[in-house]
Amino acid sequence: MEQNPGAMAGSPRSAIAAADTIGVPHSVLEDIYAMVIGMAFVVVGLVLLKAAGLVTGGVAGIALLASYVFPLPVGTIFTLVNIPFFLFAYFTMGPRFAIKSTVASFGITFALAAMPQTFNVAFVNPLFAAFVGGTLCGMGILALARHGAGVGGTGIVTLWLQRERGINAGITQVGIDATILLASLTTLPAGRVAWSALSALAMSAMVVAWHRPGRYTGR
Repeated sequence: MEQNPGAMAGSPRSAIAAADTIGVPHSVLEDIYAMVIGMAFVVVGLVLLKAAGLVTGGVAGIALLASYVFPLPVGTIFTLVNIPFFLFAYFTMGPRFAIKSTVASFGITFALAAMPQTFNVAFVNPLFAAFVGGTLCGMGILALARHGAGVGGTGIVTLWLQRERGINAGITQVGIDATILLASLTTLPAGRVAWSALSALAMSAMVVAWHRPGRYTGR
């Protein structure tokens, strides 16, 4: 029987293919590193969006929008909004996912609180803030999702729908984001909402393109 050289035992291609098929669990160190990187992406993205006076999609967008109305830090609002979603995650996605997501949420909150002493943006072009800030938030969400965690809020619901119903998390998020952007019209000028729409699109595009069922099997 003729063998495909690329599928021979011991070849790099066969090892990668086997790992992609059966799923190689992440180590604790890998999970910790990925979660730190994911949180860092989200935090920097939020700082850029806040500096430009924009919002975005998901729980991050809700927190940003609320911060323009209430005299509370973005991080504090982020945590408060997330509490009911973490309870939902515990009963629907399991304790492991809920604990990881809670850690990620508090990590983002504490990092945002430390940002004024660490990273201060005096000026940022709204186009740059929308595209780069939204993309960084999306990359952070993706990194966390691939290691069994979420940033909380609507992201938990979309990941649950993808796992249980096979509905792409990014596509679901687009519908939620559209609702948040429409609500922001009551608070922000139309021009800022338009830039915010770009940030939400950039964020969701990362998840739509790279978080497809079956594409990534590590846990």
